[in-house]
Amino acid sequence: MTSAATRPVALVTGPTSGIGAGFARALAGKGYDLVLVARREESLRSLADELASRFGTTSEILAADLATEDGRAAVARRLAEGVEMLVNNAGFGTSGEFWTADPAVLQAQLDVNVTAVMQLTRAALPPMIAAGKGSIVNVASVAGLLSGRGSTYSASKAYVVSFTEGLSGGLAGTGVKVQALCPGFVHTEFHERAGIEMSSIPELMWLDVDTVVRTSLADLEAGKVISIPGLQYKVLTTVGRLVPKNLVRRATNLVGRGRGRT
Repeated sequence: MTSAATRPVALVTGPTSGIGAGFARALAGKGYDLVLVARREESLRSLADELASRFGTTSEILAADLATEDGRAAVARRLAEGVEMLVNNAGFGTSGEFWTADPAVLQAQLDVNVTAVMQLTRAALPPMIAAGKGSIVNVASVAGLLSGRGSTYSASKAYVVSFTEGLSGGLAGTGVKVQALCPGFVHTEFHERAGIEMSSIPELMWLDVDTVVRTSLADLEAGKVISIPGLQYKVLTTVGRLVPKNLVRRATNLVGRGRGRT
C-alpha cells in the first residue's frame, strides 16, 4: 500500500465519463491521488467521493473550461507545481458538415482538442524533466490516423498524434514517457453528446473503456508512443498506411460515417 506522503499524483482532464473516467478509476486503483479537471464541479465531486470510497484516493477538484484561456491557464498553473502523470483526455466532436457548423463551436473544439493539449503538456514537462520521471497520455483517435472521418475532429486528432510522436524524440533519455492513445469507436457518451448517429456501426468495431485504458497503460509501460487498442484497429491502421489515400477515405466514409460529423 502506497503511503499518503508518497502517493503519486495524476491529473486527468475530462474524467467524469467515458475514457477519462476509466483512467481516473484505473489510476486510483494503482495508488495514485488525482487532480480532476472538468467544467462541472458537482460531477467532479461525485467522482472524487467515489474514488475516495473505493480506493482511498485523495482528489483535488479543479473546475475549468479548457475552451477558455482562463480555464487552460488555471490547469497549467497546477501542472507547473508538478504531477507524476498527465492524461489529456478532454475533447469533443460535433455533428453536421463543416460549412454549416457554428464558427464559435469549431474554435472551441480546436481550443479543447489541440490548444489545451499543447499548453498543458508544456506546463507539465519542466517539473517532470527536473524529476527525471513522468508520463503523459494524449488521447487522440484512430480518426487521427485514417483520413476521412470528419474534418476538424480528425484534423485535431492528427495534430495530437504528430505532436506526441515529435515530442517523444526530444524526451529520449529524460525519463519522461509520452503516448498518443488512438482508440476507435468506444462505448461512451461521446457520440450521443456530439449528435452523431452510430447505429449502423457493426458491433465488431466497438471497444469498451476498460480495454482502452488497460491497453494504454500497458503500452505506456512498454514505451510505445502510439497505442492502438483492439486488433481490428491495429489491422485497419496498418492497411491504411499501405493502400492509396483515396481508398482509405472511401472506406472510412462508408464504415466510419465521414459524412455528418465535423
